[in-house]
Order: sequence, then C-alpha cells, then structure tokens
Amino acid sequence: MPKIEFTRVSIRDLLVAFGPMTLVVALVCIVAYKLVDPAPPRVIDFSTGPDDSAYQRLANQYVQDLAKNDITVRLQASQGSQENLQRISDPDSIIELGFVQSGSTDAEEAESKGLVSLGSLFYEPLWVFYKSKKELTSIAEFKGKRINVGTEGMGVARLFKQIMSANDVGESDVELQRLDNEAAAEALAAGKLDALVMVSAPDSPVLQELLRSPDVKLFNFNQAEAYTRRFPFLSHVVLPRGIVDFGKNIPANDVHLISPTATLVAHESLHPALIGLILQSAQKIHGRAGWFSRQAEFPSDRYTEIPVTRQAEKFYKNGPPFFQRYLSFWLANFLERMWVVLLALGALILPLSKIIPPLYVWRIRSRVYRWYGQLRLVEHAIEELGEQNRDLVCQQQLKALDELEGKVNHISVPLAYAEELYGLRSHIQFVRKRILYLQNPA
Repeated sequence: MPKIEFTRVSIRDLLVAFGPMTLVVALVCIVAYKLVDPAPPRVIDFSTGPDDSAYQRLANQYVQDLAKNDITVRLQASQGSQENLQRISDPDSIIELGFVQSGSTDAEEAESKGLVSLGSLFYEPLWVFYKSKKELTSIAEFKGKRINVGTEGMGVARLFKQIMSANDVGESDVELQRLDNEAAAEALAAGKLDALVMVSAPDSPVLQELLRSPDVKLFNFNQAEAYTRRFPFLSHVVLPRGIVDFGKNIPANDVHLISPTATLVAHESLHPALIGLILQSAQKIHGRAGWFSRQAEFPSDRYTEIPVTRQAEKFYKNGPPFFQRYLSFWLANFLERMWVVLLALGALILPLSKIIPPLYVWRIRSRVYRWYGQLRLVEHAIEELGEQNRDLVCQQQLKALDELEGKVNHISVPLAYAEELYGLRSHIQFVRKRILYLQNPA
C-alpha cells in the first residue's frame, strides 16, 4: 500500500499557494456584502389611517404578504393622508411608507422633503352628500351651508377648499366642521349638518350607509371633466346606475364624480430593493377590478403629482427584477448586490490563476533545489583539494554527503515531482564517487 504522502499533489503547498488568494477573495466578498450596497432592512414602518379605515385594512394585507418574504411591517395609525405625509417627510420620524391622497402636495415641495411615489393604488372619489329639497348642480350653491370636511390630518379639507376656490367660494362663505365621518353622518341625518364631504374607497361602511339612505343625496359633478383639466391629479370616474344595489336601482342614474387616487408614498431613504417587493404586493392587493377601476389598472405610475422613483418606473416598465422572478427575495437581492463584485473578482482571479500554479510548482521544487547549494559546497571543497590533508578533507566531505543524503531521504514531494528528488540523489552519489576516486586514484 502506498503511503499517504505519496500523492500527486501536496495539500499543504496548495493551501500555502492558494490560501492567501482565497482569503483575499473572501474578505473582498464580506466587505462588499456590508458596504457596496447595504442589505435591505427586514422592518418597514408604515403609516396607515384611522382605526378600522380602508387604509388600515389595506395596510394589514401588506403586512401579511410581505411577511412571506420575512419582512416585518409595523403599522402606525394616523388621522389620514395629511398626517401620513407629515410623518414620512419628517427627518426625525421612523416612518418610511404610507398612503397619501393625490393633490396633497406638489412636485417641488415633495422633492424638497425627500418624498417619492411608488405609484397610485386606487381611486378615492370625492363624495359630497347633502340634504336638500332640490337637486344641487354647482358647488357655488353650497354657500352658507354647514359642511363637514373630516378631522385634522385628513386630506379632504385641502381638496375641498381647492374645489370651492375654483367655484369662487371662500372659507368665509361656508361653515366648515371637522367631525369624523361616522359622527358627521349622524349629524347629517339629524339635520345638524347640511353636507358631508369625504374621500373614500367604496367599501367604507359609512359610505355604503349614506349611499343607501333615501334622505341623503349624492352630488353629481356634471363638470367632472373640466375639473380634471384644472387639477391634473384628479380623474373623472362614474358611479354606474344600480351598482350599489341592483334590486333597488341605487343609484337611479349614473353619477359623475371627481377622484384623487390613493398613492403609496415613501421617503427617499427607503431601500431600493424593497420597492420592487412592495409593488409586487401592491399588484396582488390592488390589481383586481372594482367599481371604478379595470382589472390590472392599478398600481400605476400615473395620477400622482409626487415624482415616481426610478426603481418603481423600472418595475412598471419591465416587471419584477430578473432574479426575483425565479429565486427567493433574499437570494435574488444578494445576487443583484454582488454581481459587480463577482465580475471584479472574476477579473482578479484570471491573472491570479496564471500566477498561483507556477508558485505552487516553485514551492515543491524548492524543497529539492535548495539542497543543491550544500552539494555545491562539497564540490567546491574537493575542487580546491591539495596533497596536504587529502584524506582528512575527503573524509570530512564524505561525512557531509552522508548527512546531506540523510536529510534528502526525508524529503516528501508529490509523485509528479519525484524525478527532481531522484535526480538530486543521483547527483549526491555522483559526487561521492568522485571523492572516493580522489581519495584512492588507483
């Protein structure tokens, strides 16, 4: 049985030759993993809306969907769109994401506050309910009325004031109140309010109750198309006849409405890798057809005055990142972050691969070749041999050769380099014979 040291390669020398390069490559990978593009966080702080609101219900769906990729979404209730906007733009706030009603700000203000849009999610029509014996056809007819525009922090007041201003109705011309929608609906029913203004998705319980109330009328924006030209963040939508209740034919006619959209707004510090993942969740949550939207109409990069971030634009154009289509989010993110480093390492490994093998060969052969120096000293000693002390010098050099040969016999080299080892042994024997001849020329 051959001994274990009689191998084709030397593991020890391989480690010495390739070890430093492997260590450098590993260190580069580790440093790059930490610094080149930091890994996305596993926690997102999300500002929603009032308790039991549509915003909060939708945010809970994001919690469930993102949890599938080990992302924790921490929800924080708010009064609504305006408060969400303030939280996201506050540099001292931990909130990075929230629902914001379109028209709540403008592009310049959003950019100065570091706000970016991930896109619009769904229509949120402006519902104006009122109690009156006659049909109102113009916002100007609401002069002198008691109108509820929602609590502080909601975006309804800002929007309705813009609508009033476009109709030459000032704040002094009406009595604005700031009740929550449930309290306002009760006040309207009791005659303590003349009108209730709200922005909501159709699934709001308060909205459903108001739409079915026979004593409450829904204002029909006959000039809806003109409003969308004046205010680009608004859309013209139609509440179709009978969609609330087919049997009772509610509403009895098509109702024209103007609608901002709920947009998903983030602070520019939100990690870019999370944007694609969040938008994949948005597609599942908001992609279905509804009262006002077609299948797959949302999420969309339209209907928002806040600039859509570059990563979101790329998502809308090309879909999810390539690796995320086939791999888990975290593995895909690792490859997306590291591909530049991997290319650089490839460029580094190529020249190193031409240097390391010769280095390994040199290390193996140096075990043999370094003994040739001692053998050359023996030859040098006998080349200067004179008649005086000939026997003594020859005996000393023969002893030196014996010691040298003993050391050489303990050299271990891979089988592929055995030729050099046996060559050294034959050269030692050659020098020994030469000394013996000089010692006894006859």
